[in-house]
Amino acid sequence: LLTPALSPGQAFAELQAKVMDTQQKVKLADLQIEQLTKTKKHAHLTDTEVMMLVDETRMYEGVGRMFILQPKGVIHNQLLEKQRIAEEKIKELEQKKSYLERSVKEAEDNIREMLMARRAQ
Repeated sequence: LLTPALSPGQAFAELQAKVMDTQQKVKLADLQIEQLTKTKKHAHLTDTEVMMLVDETRMYEGVGRMFILQPKGVIHNQLLEKQRIAEEKIKELEQKKSYLERSVKEAEDNIREMLMARRAQ
Protein backbone atom coordinates (compact mmCIF):
# COMPACT_ATOMS: atom_id res chain seq x y z
CA LEU A 1 0.00 0.00 0.00
CA LEU A 2 1.19 3.44 -0.83
CA THR A 3 0.48 6.14 1.71
CA PRO A 4 -0.62 9.45 0.31
CA ALA A 5 1.89 12.27 0.64
CA LEU A 6 1.33 14.39 3.72
CA SER A 7 0.94 18.11 3.39
CA PRO A 8 3.73 20.11 5.06
CA GLY A 9 1.34 21.09 7.85
CA GLN A 10 0.34 17.49 8.52
CA ALA A 11 3.95 16.31 8.47
CA PHE A 12 4.93 19.10 10.88
CA ALA A 13 2.07 18.24 13.27
CA GLU A 14 2.98 14.55 13.10
CA LEU A 15 6.61 15.26 13.93
CA GLN A 16 5.60 17.51 16.84
CA ALA A 17 3.34 14.77 18.21
CA LYS A 18 6.18 12.24 17.86
CA VAL A 19 8.56 14.53 19.77
CA MET A 20 6.08 15.06 22.60
CA ASP A 21 5.28 11.34 22.84
CA THR A 22 8.95 10.38 22.86
CA GLN A 23 9.77 13.01 25.49
CA GLN A 24 7.06 11.54 27.71
CA LYS A 25 8.61 8.08 27.26
CA VAL A 26 12.01 9.50 28.28
CA LYS A 27 10.46 10.97 31.45
CA LEU A 28 8.81 7.62 32.22
CA ALA A 29 12.14 5.84 31.78
CA ASP A 30 13.74 8.35 34.17
CA LEU A 31 11.07 7.66 36.79
CA GLN A 32 11.49 3.89 36.42
CA ILE A 33 15.29 4.20 36.72
CA GLU A 34 14.87 6.31 39.85
CA GLN A 35 12.51 3.74 41.42
CA LEU A 36 14.81 0.82 40.55
CA THR A 37 17.79 2.70 42.00
CA LYS A 38 15.88 3.12 45.26
CA THR A 39 14.96 -0.58 45.29
CA LYS A 40 18.57 -1.56 44.66
CA LYS A 41 19.85 0.74 47.40
CA HIS A 42 17.24 -0.54 49.88
CA ALA A 43 18.22 -4.16 49.15
CA HIS A 44 21.90 -3.28 49.56
CA LEU A 45 21.36 -1.52 52.89
CA THR A 46 19.18 -4.36 54.17
CA ASP A 47 21.79 -6.91 53.13
CA THR A 48 24.53 -4.92 54.90
CA GLU A 49 22.51 -5.06 58.12
CA VAL A 50 21.66 -8.75 57.69
CA MET A 51 25.33 -9.69 57.18
CA MET A 52 26.27 -8.05 60.51
CA LEU A 53 23.99 -10.45 62.40
CA VAL A 54 25.20 -13.78 63.74
CA ASP A 55 24.38 -16.81 61.60
CA GLU A 56 21.98 -18.25 64.21
CA THR A 57 19.71 -15.18 64.10
CA ARG A 58 16.14 -16.15 63.26
CA MET A 59 15.08 -14.38 60.06
CA TYR A 60 11.75 -14.36 58.36
CA GLU A 61 10.81 -13.72 54.76
CA GLY A 62 7.51 -11.98 54.10
CA VAL A 63 5.41 -14.02 51.69
CA GLY A 64 2.01 -12.52 51.07
CA ARG A 65 0.38 -12.17 54.48
CA MET A 66 2.65 -14.62 56.29
CA PHE A 67 6.30 -14.92 57.30
CA ILE A 68 8.50 -17.95 56.65
CA LEU A 69 11.57 -18.76 58.74
CA GLN A 70 14.62 -18.67 56.45
CA PRO A 71 18.35 -19.15 57.07
CA LYS A 72 20.59 -16.08 56.83
CA GLY A 73 22.19 -17.35 53.58
CA VAL A 74 18.82 -17.58 51.80
CA ILE A 75 17.89 -14.02 52.79
CA HIS A 76 21.36 -12.81 51.73
CA ASN A 77 21.04 -14.50 48.31
CA GLN A 78 17.54 -13.09 47.77
CA LEU A 79 18.77 -9.56 48.50
CA LEU A 80 21.74 -9.99 46.13
CA GLU A 81 19.39 -11.27 43.42
CA LYS A 82 17.07 -8.32 43.94
CA GLN A 83 20.04 -5.96 43.47
CA ARG A 84 21.21 -7.82 40.35
CA ILE A 85 17.77 -7.74 38.73
CA ALA A 86 17.37 -4.02 39.48
CA GLU A 87 20.81 -3.32 37.96
CA GLU A 88 19.91 -5.25 34.78
CA LYS A 89 16.62 -3.39 34.41
CA ILE A 90 18.37 -0.05 34.96
CA LYS A 91 20.85 -0.86 32.17
CA GLU A 92 18.00 -1.83 29.80
CA LEU A 93 16.11 1.38 30.61
CA GLU A 94 19.21 3.52 30.10
CA GLN A 95 19.73 1.97 26.66
CA LYS A 96 16.07 2.56 25.80
CA LYS A 97 16.33 6.12 27.09
CA SER A 98 19.40 6.92 24.96
CA TYR A 99 17.60 5.52 21.89
CA LEU A 100 14.56 7.67 22.67
CA GLU A 101 16.73 10.76 23.16
CA ARG A 102 18.36 10.18 19.76
CA SER A 103 14.89 9.79 18.26
CA VAL A 104 13.79 13.11 19.78
CA LYS A 105 16.88 14.86 18.45
CA GLU A 106 16.31 13.48 14.94
CA ALA A 107 12.66 14.57 14.97
CA GLU A 108 13.62 18.04 16.25
CA ASP A 109 16.22 18.30 13.46
CA ASN A 110 13.55 17.34 10.92
CA ILE A 111 11.22 20.01 12.32
CA ARG A 112 14.02 22.58 12.09
CA GLU A 113 14.68 21.59 8.47
CA MET A 114 10.98 21.91 7.64
CA LEU A 115 10.87 25.39 9.15
CA MET A 116 14.00 26.44 7.24
CA ALA A 117 12.48 25.13 3.99
CA ARG A 118 9.26 27.10 4.64
CA ARG A 119 11.22 30.31 5.26
CA ALA A 120 13.25 29.75 2.08
CA GLN A 121 10.04 29.60 0.01
